[in-house]
Amino acid sequence: MEWKMVIADWSVLTVYFGVMLVIGWWSRRRVHSAEDFFTAGGAMPWWLSGISHHMSGYSSAVFVAYAGLAYTTGFAVYVWWALSITFACAIGAFVFAPRWPRIRQRLGVISPLEYLTIRYNLPAQQILAWSGAALKVFDVAAKWAASSVLLNAFTGISVPAGILLVGGVTLIYSTVGGLWADALTDFGQFVIQLIAALAMLVAVLDELGGLSAVSTVWDRLPPTHSAPFAGSLTAPFFLAYCLINLLSYNGGTWNLAQRFIAAPTSSAARKSMVLSGVLYLVWPLVLFFPMWAAPVLLPGLDKPEQSYAQLVTHLLPPGLVGLVLAGMFAHTMAMSSSDANAISSVVVRDIVPALRGSRGRLVGRTELLAGRAATFLFIAASLAIALSAGSFGGVLGLLVLWFGALVGPIAVPMLLGMLPLFRRCGPAAALVSWTAGIVVFALTRYAFADALAALSKGTAQSITVAGPVVASVLVYCACGWLFPWRDNDSDELVDAIRADSPVTAVVSR
Repeated sequence: MEWKMVIADWSVLTVYFGVMLVIGWWSRRRVHSAEDFFTAGGAMPWWLSGISHHMSGYSSAVFVAYAGLAYTTGFAVYVWWALSITFACAIGAFVFAPRWPRIRQRLGVISPLEYLTIRYNLPAQQILAWSGAALKVFDVAAKWAASSVLLNAFTGISVPAGILLVGGVTLIYSTVGGLWADALTDFGQFVIQLIAALAMLVAVLDELGGLSAVSTVWDRLPPTHSAPFAGSLTAPFFLAYCLINLLSYNGGTWNLAQRFIAAPTSSAARKSMVLSGVLYLVWPLVLFFPMWAAPVLLPGLDKPEQSYAQLVTHLLPPGLVGLVLAGMFAHTMAMSSSDANAISSVVVRDIVPALRGSRGRLVGRTELLAGRAATFLFIAASLAIALSAGSFGGVLGLLVLWFGALVGPIAVPMLLGMLPLFRRCGPAAALVSWTAGIVVFALTRYAFADALAALSKGTAQSITVAGPVVASVLVYCACGWLFPWRDNDSDELVDAIRADSPVTAVVSR
């Protein structure tokens, strides 16, 4: 794909990065403590939390990898991705989201893992904290690298320079403004993406002959492109992602839990989750339509993953190309900045106090300074790894893959531990289920790779993706049933977050 940015495109992109920095600096005035930095003081409006949850839930991979799937497979990519997340939000709005602000109100937590010390014990919490935090830096590094490749394709900026530009802007506003900056930039990025995606939709519809193309374009595509399941995106693969997304989008992915912890009430958290679910149900239809129509407008592409980028450069006038490019960056920056905030909260509130021993956790301005330092160091480390991606070779991809495998096993004890049904699942259940998930992933990925290769691609994908999570759930439940655990503090916590109540006592171990 050959394209040269003009002054109008560069101007839009420059303004975009400038606005992100201004929002971050303005947010600094609202941050006076670690609670403000990590949870917005528990005062984030439900609509802002919902938009931020939506924006932090996916990266620019939608416009590259998912665009390739939409080009080759069609409507099934919406069913597999967007509907599985909508399902997760619908369940979570009533089961998980309201419990997160209750945990903050009862315990004063500002980290999504902080309550696990009471629910299980310190060793269980530390293993989950260290394993997730250590590997997440590689996941974010991969996002910087992917964004820089996209920037290079449009602008010709070298990959290292692109990594420093996108990551550097995110580092500044995240370090200065904390969760307020993350959420407010998420909102600004949502508005930019809204305008850019609508412009793209109008351009594609105009090219296809008008609004009627919404229904008629399917007649010009292969029949399988209108099917709910096609190619490797099979029904079992969809069900596997329903389970994974149920855990991930309700807090198993730590940055998404932060959005609910920051809600002032359980009702606000519920409404924010409903809003995010509605956005996942409706908005991807707008995003994906140009990708679905791409085989008609750009037939025979050798690299389907470039279909969206090629449509942008073919159909949009100067200026709007820069706007769409900014919209693509919006998701990666939103996800990475919120990751940095969540991981830093785990470092400051979970890992550092354990290392300090009897001295306990940091307090006051020292804790806020530590939060900013942890955010800066986390993003800086991820940028350093992204810049050295070539030196890591296959190791970077391997570690990112292992992080994906760990999300489910870490999320199982985090989320199921909130529910009264699983109150008898204790620290042993948490650690054994975590281990089982990793072992099953290693077996399916390596030991039984040849056997899985003999199966259909959709079946093999379903087993590889769902296997670790299903194993974790089964082992977690089995441990609680065979070796029931009882602890008064844990039981009090589970009961305290079951419903809204005037109880404000802090349970401590």
